[in-house]
Amino acid sequence: MATAAPDVISTKNAHAFATMDANGDGYVDWSDYQKLADRYIQAYKLSKDDRRARALQAFCQMYWLELLRHAGVQEDRLTKDQFVTASRLASVDTSRLNVADGTADVIFDVIDVDGDNQISKEEFSRFLKDVWRVEAPDAMDMFTRLDTDGDGAISRHELVRALREYFLSNDADAPGSLFFGHI
Repeated sequence: MATAAPDVISTKNAHAFATMDANGDGYVDWSDYQKLADRYIQAYKLSKDDRRARALQAFCQMYWLELLRHAGVQEDRLTKDQFVTASRLASVDTSRLNVADGTADVIFDVIDVDGDNQISKEEFSRFLKDVWRVEAPDAMDMFTRLDTDGDGAISRHELVRALREYFLSNDADAPGSLFFGHI
């Protein structure tokens, strides 16, 4: 008897829902995305007028609106199941917003504090700790997996590739599938 392969994308989206539901009310709404943008802005001490902060705010808002569009709901909040389905649909529909590439470009510009067009171990560690509040002992192992060319830094190309894998790959062991932690 054949067993169905696990739906890794849905598992990643369910994990994202749990992370995004900041107040633990069982729903994700715009305030959860606003809080995420605020965590970036506070962690990186960006002024509200900084182009990176403005890009982050605009991207979060566009992403949220795409989730609502794909969920087809009348309310301005999503249940876990609605979020999981809408996330998958928004990830593959690039007609209005390319979620994977857009996410990568916006956060790369914020994380790359020194502007050298690469993310160092220190910059990645700060991202995990200050934005996502991840301090797991194996968290920095993700850095090594995402640094696919082994040069000691994550390039923009490597981050884009990783986020494409996060949003689109059903391979639980793909480097990008581990971007926000083990599932």
